[in-house]
Amino acid sequence: MGRELFLWEVTDGIGTIQLDDPLRLNALTFESYEKLERLTGALGQDDTVKVVVITGSGKGFCSGGNVTEIIGELVKMKGEALYRFTRLTCDLVKNMRNLKKPIIAAVNGIAAGAGAMLALASDIRILSDQARFAFLFVKMGLAGADMGALYLLPRIVGQGRATELLFLGDTIDAQEAYRIGLANRVVAHKKLLEESSQMARRLKEGPLHALGVTKQLLNFEADMNFEEALEMEAMAQAKCMETQDFHEGYQAFMEKRAPVFNRS
Repeated sequence: MGRELFLWEVTDGIGTIQLDDPLRLNALTFESYEKLERLTGALGQDDTVKVVVITGSGKGFCSGGNVTEIIGELVKMKGEALYRFTRLTCDLVKNMRNLKKPIIAAVNGIAAGAGAMLALASDIRILSDQARFAFLFVKMGLAGADMGALYLLPRIVGQGRATELLFLGDTIDAQEAYRIGLANRVVAHKKLLEESSQMARRLKEGPLHALGVTKQLLNFEADMNFEEALEMEAMAQAKCMETQDFHEGYQAFMEKRAPVFNRS
């Protein structure tokens, strides 16, 4: 612990979060979750930042929670400790959605689990042609209800496609993500940062107050209060983390075998 797992830089009004653990495809840890939650929570009061870009180092955008540093610890926890973690992950997404500034996800590789949710919580998703998405929660014996997935994903791709992605946990490529509306654009891998920077500059030069209000109302005018949805998901996911299926999902991953979930 203690190492910097993401880089934060502000240049000419554009703040860039670069997840920076490329050997582990930028998997998140408890520490990086906490730091990201604090950073995103503070951005609303930072007048030097007009637009935010989030991307990853190396071949991955973010492969989700680190298997040993997060998943391996969660299987040892109970009740309130699990809820504190799921509430933290939901607070990170809440901060991103409540931030009245545009957020662009420049998805350079695999975006899985929590990584898929970081991209989903962004306002615009620009994908490298090498990018992939996977909502892997059910493959670990957990509900698809994670970090606002059940609130956000159906609103972006529709109820039917969201259900399939969350039920099966299959990986889809960049072109399929674009076809179903999960990606706003797909660009050549070597042009990803250039395209994302151009979009960020364009937004920065736009009517920032109006953009902020537009984003705010996109959230408020949904059928259900977003924070109520996050609370439901945090509570449901914390309970899932106490099930044998979650322990089995972790054990199967560590043993490199197919999980055998409870069928009763």
